Amino acid sequence: MNRFAAGLSEHPVPAHAVGEVAGEVIEALGGEDPDLLVCFASPHFVGALDDVAFALGNLLTPRVAIGASAVAVIGGPHEVEHGPAVSVFAASLPEAELTPVSLNVGRGPDGWSIEGLPEPGEGPATLLLLADPFTFPLDGFLRRLEELAPEIQVVGGAASAARGPGGNRLLLDGVVHDQGAVGVLVRGTPVRTVVSQGCRPIGTPLTVTRAEGNVLGALAGVDAMTKLQDLASEVSEDDRLLMGMGLHLGIVVDEHQLDFEPGDFLVRAVTGADPSVGSLTVGDVVEVGQTVQFHVRDAAAADDDLRGMLAGVDPDEARAVLLFSCNGRGERFFGEPSHDAGVVDLLLGPLPVAGMFCAGEVGPVGGRSFVHAYTASLALFG
Repeated sequence: MNRFAAGLSEHPVPAHAVGEVAGEVIEALGGEDPDLLVCFASPHFVGALDDVAFALGNLLTPRVAIGASAVAVIGGPHEVEHGPAVSVFAASLPEAELTPVSLNVGRGPDGWSIEGLPEPGEGPATLLLLADPFTFPLDGFLRRLEELAPEIQVVGGAASAARGPGGNRLLLDGVVHDQGAVGVLVRGTPVRTVVSQGCRPIGTPLTVTRAEGNVLGALAGVDAMTKLQDLASEVSEDDRLLMGMGLHLGIVVDEHQLDFEPGDFLVRAVTGADPSVGSLTVGDVVEVGQTVQFHVRDAAAADDDLRGMLAGVDPDEARAVLLFSCNGRGERFFGEPSHDAGVVDLLLGPLPVAGMFCAGEVGPVGGRSFVHAYTASLALFG
């Protein structure tokens, strides 16, 4: 039977922090060595992550260990945003096949390529992925992986402890890296993903009738800006204010549905407009024939979306959680500490939870894996 544990320490001394989290894991697992270990460390431990990785490996001896540095870490119902912290997730998965993955960008005779891509296999699989946003092309990797192995869903996030290349740290089986991406491919055990993009749709779904690349020209035969102006005149004053603070476009991923719910849209920011031709610029490619709907984002919408996404989760599907939350959420966005972790604990807990604040979150929408922003992406272990 699968067993899970998590530990959180806010002790500023690495040795003490390791001792505390390892002790929690050992106690919860009854002394059994975990198969999978995931470690998240705040920026305070970047210089000591080699020692942290070595000590955790010696104390817990996992089959596969991955980890990343982050601006803030999550443990149980707590999000530690303002001080040192180490959070670990441990799982005993006796029936699972776990394959460590190390990814880098290399240059060969045919140009740049991604080295270390997972091999396709039989049946569904989950790739838990931690990446450095400055040295690894997450979008390109996900597109390439979808071509090679569409049965693999990807969930995880980008390290967020640094503001430039070389400052983040990634951990794979005791070795610390400052570039690329690391992960573990999980087969043979159920992992359910939940992606809460924190937006609320406004208006009605519309069909794209003119577009080129990321430029949205027309919706339902009318210039996109005209459609947007019509919408602004119809919505409430509160929604008009939210539109002015940051407008988003939801793009339906699976068009084979008659009705669309929040989880069916890939949400991207509207980044510009060209009044001379009535077009809008979107943060992704938009194609003629796609169904789209305008969205707005605020704390209330993000709270409702996360609660709605978790409301349909069967407790048997969520005995432990890895939580990847955007570094733009947290206390600054919600006006209260530990929002996302608290909602998970309230609706699914108490249960082992660990995670980090990310500089880009990864998770599936409509059966395809994407990079997101302002999102909470969860891996639920059953």
